[in-house]
Amino acid sequence: MDAKPLTPPASSAPSAPLSPLQEFWSGFCANRGALAALMVFALLALAALLAPWVAPHDPVQQFRSHMLQAPVWGDGGSSQFLLGTDELGRDMLSRLLHGGRISLGIGLASVLMSLLPGVILGLLAAFYQSTLSPAIMRVMDVMLALPGLLLAICVITVLGPGLVNTVIAIAIGALPGYTRLTRAAALAEIGRDYVTASRVAGAGTLRLMFSAVLPNCMAPLIVNATLSFSSAILETAGLGFLGLGVQAPTAEWGTMLSSARDYMERAPWVVTLPGLTILVSVLAVNLMGDGLRDALDPKLKKVS
Repeated sequence: MDAKPLTPPASSAPSAPLSPLQEFWSGFCANRGALAALMVFALLALAALLAPWVAPHDPVQQFRSHMLQAPVWGDGGSSQFLLGTDELGRDMLSRLLHGGRISLGIGLASVLMSLLPGVILGLLAAFYQSTLSPAIMRVMDVMLALPGLLLAICVITVLGPGLVNTVIAIAIGALPGYTRLTRAAALAEIGRDYVTASRVAGAGTLRLMFSAVLPNCMAPLIVNATLSFSSAILETAGLGFLGLGVQAPTAEWGTMLSSARDYMERAPWVVTLPGLTILVSVLAVNLMGDGLRDALDPKLKKVS
């Protein structure tokens, strides 16, 4: 009786390689804290975007008969004002939602206004080391001699308080960080073989800057932009608390803290709620930055 030939067990098909986006998302999701922070921040951003439609009241409308009313869970609370009212009878929930539009909007706008010129100046300093680099970096060193908030206060003093001037002041304070980071990252890439090959192939300076070098410098810039976003939220609140940022009656978290500081003992929610909102927002953005760093830095990726 002839023996049947043994057939080898079917081997499992090799898994398809992950795309760069899938690899990034997998690395980001490996950090549970960053993933939870992303969900919290997405909820805050969505609430801020939808504030005109989900806020129960106008943020500047005053209910004189309900001044300093406690939240719904406190003594004398009402479902009409879920988070209570402030010293002028304005709904706290509505002001927090609309204040998120201002604080998060200023943070995003200031990051973009400092990132774009900072990248350009950093690339110019890296590619023109003997001509432009000394002048650019000395100006950045002078700006770094002042803390970011103090520099923003100086700019606000010159330009005057207001929403647009707050964005400009915070952007100017963050500019040196982007310039120095871009220059350092670009200098590390300029000597690599692919840049030399592009130069030999006839690529011009602008093409080398933005097509060859800049894409390989984006990882640290993205992480720094995320962390700068949280700093911008804090600086916006700080300027508002000092009366140099967004002016009343516009709802902004720092301005809400400033106007409520005289009522800390009598009505602690008018101080606690804006403070907690700032804390949660900044913490969420910082944790997201840690997750981005882990996902984008190849040295921190796990070797399978």
